[in-house]
Amino acid sequence: MKIILPLLFASLSVTILSAQDSLNFATIGEVKRMDPRIDKLIPKDAKIEVLTSGFTWSEGPAWDKENEVLLFSDVHENQIIRWKEGEGKSIFMEPSGYTGVVPHPRGKGSNGLMFDNDGQLLLCEHGDRRVSILLKDGGKRTLVDNYRGKRFNSPNDLCVASNGDIYFTDPAYGLPEGWDDPRRELDFSGVYLLRKSGELVLLISDLRAPNGICLSPDEKTLYVANANLDWIGFMSYPVNDDGTVGKGIRFYDATKDGKEQVGGPDGMRVDTDGNLWVTGPGGVYVFSPKGDVLGKIETGERIANCAFGGDGSVLYMTSDMYLCRIQTSVTGIGF
Repeated sequence: MKIILPLLFASLSVTILSAQDSLNFATIGEVKRMDPRIDKLIPKDAKIEVLTSGFTWSEGPAWDKENEVLLFSDVHENQIIRWKEGEGKSIFMEPSGYTGVVPHPRGKGSNGLMFDNDGQLLLCEHGDRRVSILLKDGGKRTLVDNYRGKRFNSPNDLCVASNGDIYFTDPAYGLPEGWDDPRRELDFSGVYLLRKSGELVLLISDLRAPNGICLSPDEKTLYVANANLDWIGFMSYPVNDDGTVGKGIRFYDATKDGKEQVGGPDGMRVDTDGNLWVTGPGGVYVFSPKGDVLGKIETGERIANCAFGGDGSVLYMTSDMYLCRIQTSVTGIGF
């Protein structure tokens, strides 16, 4: 295992992939402005910058505020990549999500990443089918890997509540043969609540492929990206006082969009004003808190996930083989 754990973690080794050789990053794509309100969220002169490239499938970005670096997964390569301004990219961890010896052809690494309230890295691991945590002393441990004795499918993405509870999704994307994999032990794809006490609660079991997940600023609404066989889009659920959820509604149906542009419902983040930044067909949708589509950030490639970083106003996007960013006029939750 190769790990580079800067400052708060123990440093073991680092593999440099490439040094950053320019401050004049290439730009791609465009911002489609569908509502005048988008101009207050994304400056009119904002460009989509390509920071680095060469990945098989980039995913799960998370900003390390203490060290001012971005971590993200290269899922098929079983790696976590570290990117820092002025230095470029390096391998932060390898393997990142699969430590077995049986061949695992694709989707085996970590996917969604998130820092908990203590600054420790949480990982959704496809191959090892668990949610884990990288401790400040450099050790990794499993937080949860099963529901009532049956192994998860492949934990995909997660978010952390202010009280330390973790919400996460568990579709079958990361299994070698997907939904038909003979190693699958659960007959549903779940959305779970892992309480800080260690109690695991199944919240939702009627979505075929729950993916990205996040909470509204007041933590009274849980958003979940999903792809059913008959529709794709985004769900919203009222959050009860105990952290469980009520009946969900379709926040936005992207089925038509999916027929016209590449990509599917995936990662999501929310800003302090409650606007939702969601990856889906064609790019990153920007929704108002009421569900109005204000605009879309389009790189021209599939976009898997996004995260706010820097001072909280920079949106980083993992877009297929690219890592990109765009300057916004908002602040992401947690900054």
